[in-house]
Amino acid sequence: MNFRWLNALLWGNSVALAWMWGLGLFFSVQMTFMFGLQGLLLFAIPNACGLMLFGLLTQRVATSHAGGQESLAVFFDKFAKPFRLIFYLYQILALTLTVFALVRYLFVPLQLTAGPLFALYLCLIVFVILAAGCLFGEEFGIQKIKLSHTLLGLALLSCVAIILFGLQPLLPASFTWSAPFPDKWTGPSFLGYAIPLVVGLLVGPWLDLQHWQRAIQIHREQTSIRLSYFFGGGIFFLLLLFHGCLALWVMCKAGLPLFATDSRDGFQYAHDLVTRYFISNYDAAGWMPMAYFTFLSICVLTTLDSGYIALKWFLGSNVEKSQNMLIALIPKQIIGSPIPSFMVIAGVTLGAIWAKLELEYFMVAYASFFVGYAALAIARCFVPNSQQPLPQIRMFSMASMSIVIFAFGYLNRQTPLLLLGSLLPLGYVCWLVFNADLLRVVTEKAGEVMDAAAEIPAIRAMTRAATAVTGSDVKAPEHDHALAGHFEGKWFVYSMIATYADTNSVGNVYFGMYPMFVGKTRELFFNATMPGFDLKTTKFFILTRSFEHKFIREAREFETITVKIRIGEYNRKFCTLEHQIFNSDHALLGKGKQSLLFVSAKDYSLLDIPPEVYTSFINYA
Repeated sequence: MNFRWLNALLWGNSVALAWMWGLGLFFSVQMTFMFGLQGLLLFAIPNACGLMLFGLLTQRVATSHAGGQESLAVFFDKFAKPFRLIFYLYQILALTLTVFALVRYLFVPLQLTAGPLFALYLCLIVFVILAAGCLFGEEFGIQKIKLSHTLLGLALLSCVAIILFGLQPLLPASFTWSAPFPDKWTGPSFLGYAIPLVVGLLVGPWLDLQHWQRAIQIHREQTSIRLSYFFGGGIFFLLLLFHGCLALWVMCKAGLPLFATDSRDGFQYAHDLVTRYFISNYDAAGWMPMAYFTFLSICVLTTLDSGYIALKWFLGSNVEKSQNMLIALIPKQIIGSPIPSFMVIAGVTLGAIWAKLELEYFMVAYASFFVGYAALAIARCFVPNSQQPLPQIRMFSMASMSIVIFAFGYLNRQTPLLLLGSLLPLGYVCWLVFNADLLRVVTEKAGEVMDAAAEIPAIRAMTRAATAVTGSDVKAPEHDHALAGHFEGKWFVYSMIATYADTNSVGNVYFGMYPMFVGKTRELFFNATMPGFDLKTTKFFILTRSFEHKFIREAREFETITVKIRIGEYNRKFCTLEHQIFNSDHALLGKGKQSLLFVSAKDYSLLDIPPEVYTSFINYA
């Protein structure tokens, strides 16, 4: 237990450092500049709570699905499919924002990029930053990253200690609740920032590949995801608090006008307020400037190496499973490598610095565009009726509308538009989930009514008369029906023609034949999903634990019987298959389900569902 507690603490440190990207690193200074201590807490508390909630809820996901140490990995493999492009864009934008922020608010004020060789110096700086991220990412994989981040975390702690030791006694005026210089900021109101920040920060981690990869690895190591992210959220909160309070100290000691800079949009920004102070007081501040610059570099490095590892894991996994012919034409080593993505990051970063953009221009996407996708991702984890196919076009349209509304509100200082741009995606996701739930309820109730009506004697007699067929009415299976069955979405479908051997003395298909039809279809389903299964070498057997079937209508000789079967649900030990049977007119003949268990081929002892079964069945669950 002590080892797991220590392991959770090490992972928590890695979680906090990986989340100290450009948004958390420099925007804490800007929020303090605009709204004082209340602005800093408004930014830091939802940030930390978002991490803790992610850990708490992913722990529930991991324990509620079967698969043991691989349960979260198996779940994510299925869960991430409709969000693959969004995951990738989210990660690319996060890394771009981070590199941009470090160059824009550290190296540009240092004037390392000034002079006639500005473009060359700028390219070299961006290259070195990204190369460092690649180097650490290659050197330390996900299994070792907590160890490298432990060493970097100790270095970071030393930097913080040097800065705190060098500070003069903090004046009470440093910790003003409101903005120290309220007249210098004429942007949107406090509420215009409060709601978008709370919304964006609480749901933000759900689209971050770094956090999913960490949660999966933590669960593999049999360590509590919840405890790891509790530590991570706490450490991250303290780092934000330190950085914001340092900004308050600088504003109190040096005054604001010297450090606030005007922008093209008419606002004053102070992301580099602390950097400029230490540059102007470099000789008098002792070791503090170097400690602060090292602090910023470590925070960025631990984000970039995490992003490199996460992209390598995500891209490699998707390339291996892709059947796209265009992708097949390009070497997998290129598509599965993060290097091309890092080149895109470099290009966007250089363009943004050349255009003199600010951090807020990147952040607008996290307060509006990604909010709907993140909310829907959470719903698909915990709300069963949200599992319908992802409406890609509608979601993209809504996300695009929200980002335009939010940007327009920001540039024109319209707080209502900021709130609308951030809350509109949440409202739309609620509508999608509610609408799907209503449709599901109506469908289920209609099915119950039809089933009940079919059992009324008079209607049953009419149905029997209507379904009587002659030889001329026989319908063969569709011409493209595979001899061994085929898939229709999640359903495995197999058709056959009922013959004399399947009927009883009355001419109806004998009731005992329906389970046999289902059993035949089930075996073909197994054969289609696990073609390599061999009874002579298998380490497990699949046994039927229970079987139930509800008879609705009758079938007669020479009718086409179509059986559909799919995976309904599963846990660590058992898997449930659902089935439906239809006649030639596509009328439902019956439905039911069966429960399967898995035993050892050696001694018939009960087993957890074998990993190869997960691998074969997960696409049809």
